[in-house]
Amino acid sequence: MAAKVFESIGKFGLVLAVAGGVVNSALYNVDAGHRAAIFDQFHGVQDIVVGGGTHFLIPWVQKPIIFAVLDHVMRQSSLIILNITRRILFRPIASQLPHIFTSIGEDYDERSVVARFDAGELITQRELVSRQVSNDLTERAATFGFILDYVSLTHLTFRKEFTEAVEAKKVAQQEAERARSVVEKAEQRKKVAIISAEGDSKAAELITNSLATAGDSLIELCKLEVVEDIALPNITYLPAGQSVPLQLPH
Repeated sequence: MAAKVFESIGKFGLVLAVAGGVVNSALYNVDAGHRAAIFDQFHGVQDIVVGGGTHFLIPWVQKPIIFAVLDHVMRQSSLIILNITRRILFRPIASQLPHIFTSIGEDYDERSVVARFDAGELITQRELVSRQVSNDLTERAATFGFILDYVSLTHLTFRKEFTEAVEAKKVAQQEAERARSVVEKAEQRKKVAIISAEGDSKAAELITNSLATAGDSLIELCKLEVVEDIALPNITYLPAGQSVPLQLPH
């Protein structure tokens, strides 16, 4: 009698354990900030999105694929001459989770679409490029079922080779400017010398013409002017009845 009771209890416990396992396998939880897409072994990914809470599924036939739909932070650098660090806040569109799983996979957050710009544009038009990057990525991400809440270029750094090339270019430009300045100064000095020589030649020509016109009279006049300049400081005036001489003004 006791053996039959224990046997019945054992069978009941086994049935209860199996039933508990089946029920447990049929339940799954979707946490807040998450959504689930259902993968069916016979029909593939179902075109439904399951919200937060506890839900049922068919054990061993269906499988929940859980996605986080909160903002993610992604930092990425493009390996071009100018290294670009971007900061992107993104989240999947809940209604697009089946499509995301089908086309991209569960590890969608490790993949991205990057718009590429050359280094010159990034340096000279950073704000414009940042806005274009945001627009392009937002439009592109929407086709994959993602919403980009924020996109910015947070840091721009040159690779060593490019930095050295830029510095070498700057040095070459400075040397070229210095050489150009030296050439310009030499040209100015040359022009001054030419103008001075032309002035001396013109003065000599005028003197020669004057001598030819006035003859020796011009030379005599110049001599008188020189004698006057020498003698003028030595002329004094002594009025009558005064013993102290007066110096005449020049």
